[in-house]
Amino acid sequence: MIVRDRPRGLQLFYILRGSVLPHIAWELAVCTGVAVLVTLTHGFVYQWKITLTTVPFTLIGLALAIFLGFRNNAAYDRYWEARKLWADLLHRSRSFAREVQTLLHFDAPAGPEDRDDPRHRMVMRTIAFASALRHELRCTDAKPDMRRLLSPDEAEAFAAARFRTDWLLRKQGEDLGAFLRARRIDAPVAADLDQTISAFAAVAAGCERIKYTPIPFPYTLLLHRTAWLYCFLLPFGLVDLVGFMTPFVVAIVAYTFFGLDALGDEIEEPFGTADNHLPLDALCREIEINLLEALGVKELPPRLKPVDGRLT
Repeated sequence: MIVRDRPRGLQLFYILRGSVLPHIAWELAVCTGVAVLVTLTHGFVYQWKITLTTVPFTLIGLALAIFLGFRNNAAYDRYWEARKLWADLLHRSRSFAREVQTLLHFDAPAGPEDRDDPRHRMVMRTIAFASALRHELRCTDAKPDMRRLLSPDEAEAFAAARFRTDWLLRKQGEDLGAFLRARRIDAPVAADLDQTISAFAAVAAGCERIKYTPIPFPYTLLLHRTAWLYCFLLPFGLVDLVGFMTPFVVAIVAYTFFGLDALGDEIEEPFGTADNHLPLDALCREIEINLLEALGVKELPPRLKPVDGRLT
């Protein structure tokens, strides 16, 4: 995610960090090159003069703009839903740690050194769950983080599990059931904590739904082909009207259409590490800081800060 002070005026024309321009430079160069060639030949291909009016470009451009808007709205809906799911995970993680520390029948809350206390394990597993979900969504290795957050036995069992986030939630349920049987917790409070664990599962399922159900490919294919055809034919409709300015106009139109197409592609899958993806590393660190503080840890890890305006 790009996090920086909003530039003003002419600064907006020189910013590349977070821009889609580097991703569409090749398409933009090809379309502008074709426009230059058409301008130099005045629209002739060998001995044939290709004459197009602006009417078909107006109709096709309007349809293409509407279609681009629809696809980008769908992509942003996925991005925003993913952000809401992670906000819900942050909120419920804080609530879960608070309830575990304050509502169980113990003389004092679990401290940072009480590693054998089930409450300590439950709080650490909540941190591990957020980290494991991040690694699952980004297809990266979660084992180093699990060795840091879980006991050696649990870290080994986690590595052997097939559905790892679900395994962590099952362990949470086992400890919660043990508290209930030992009468360390009242039944209504246990039910509330179980609902929070179920909410964690719902967050994971929602993120998996976004990751593994992309926008149907024919939408992307049709949009991409139409944008290419439009930008290739546009110089023939403009060269007799605007003359030497044709490449400049085509470059602006191509930048708009291909830029919106590339931006939709990027935010459609919001869990990666690109410039405009969600900062899952920073969100996981925020959860870790909050929950370690609930355990009474004094030396907390620092919040992640943007590097060159980019927060991962």
